[in-house]
Amino acid sequence: MSTQTTGSAVQRIFIDKQSPKAYHALVQTSEAVRAVAADSGLDRTVVELINLRVSQINGCAYCLDIHTKAALRVGETTQRLGVLAAWRDTELFTPQEHAALALAESATDPSDAAAQESAYATAREVLTEDQISAVIWVAITINAFNRVSIMSKHPVRATARR
Repeated sequence: MSTQTTGSAVQRIFIDKQSPKAYHALVQTSEAVRAVAADSGLDRTVVELINLRVSQINGCAYCLDIHTKAALRVGETTQRLGVLAAWRDTELFTPQEHAALALAESATDPSDAAAQESAYATAREVLTEDQISAVIWVAITINAFNRVSIMSKHPVRATARR
């Protein structure tokens, strides 16, 4: 079997389409995690901030596109979205959001044990145990979706300007 190429890059398989049962299971997990987050009292904007921050770290353009739109739909501001990559350097985020973002970052790159301990300690101060669990599950789930889109090279299509 030959491999098709586009320019110098090998054409990718959309693994979500190639293995729909596996992808559907991931979607079901995501739906369950969204319900867990809501049940824990995590605001939907916090969930979308986590989705965006993890996608920034992973460099997933497709998920950044999807979750920017979702964040705007649930009331997030363009100012906060614009500075999300530097959230620690602003006063725009609440203590709960700081804790959730730090914990999500540590779940995305768990190799820094000290950062992970610090993030967890901060989370324990301002989040409930259910919220901590939800934050970690949101981060785990978006990390999985990031990898599906990155490995598939899902395209980001231009939308009409308003």
